[in-house]
Amino acid sequence: MVFVSLLNEILKDRLPEDVTGYMLGKQFRIAVTDANIHFNFAWTKGGFVPAWDDVAPDLTISASAQDFYRLARREEDPDTLFFSRRLVMEGDTELGLMIKNTLDAMELNVFELLKALPAQKLQSLFPNRQKRGH
Repeated sequence: MVFVSLLNEILKDRLPEDVTGYMLGKQFRIAVTDANIHFNFAWTKGGFVPAWDDVAPDLTISASAQDFYRLARREEDPDTLFFSRRLVMEGDTELGLMIKNTLDAMELNVFELLKALPAQKLQSLFPNRQKRGH
C-alpha cells in the first residue's frame, strides 16, 4: 500500500491522458534483485493500486536497489543501465518504452518531490506510526 500511495502521490496527476489510457488495466512488477523483493501494482481509472502475485505482470522492471536509487535521483541514465544489463525489462516492451520516455520527459527527482510533500501527507501514508516525544 505504501508503494502505490507514493506512486500515486508522485505520478498520478502528472501522467498524460494517452499514457494512462494505454496503461489502463495493465499489471506491473518492480523487482529489486539484490533484496529479493518485488512490488506488484496496476493502473486503474483511480490511479495505481496493489496487484496480486498470482497475476502475471504485463511489464516487469528489475534492477538492484542501488541502481533504482540512482535512477530515482537522476544520477544514472536508464538507457545506460539497460544496455549494461543492470536494468532489465521483461514483457510488453512497447509499454516499458512508453513509460520510460514519459518519465524521462518529466525530469522528476523522486527524492526532491518527497521532501516537498507536507508532513501531514507523509503521516497519512503511515497512519500507525506513533510520534516520539523528543
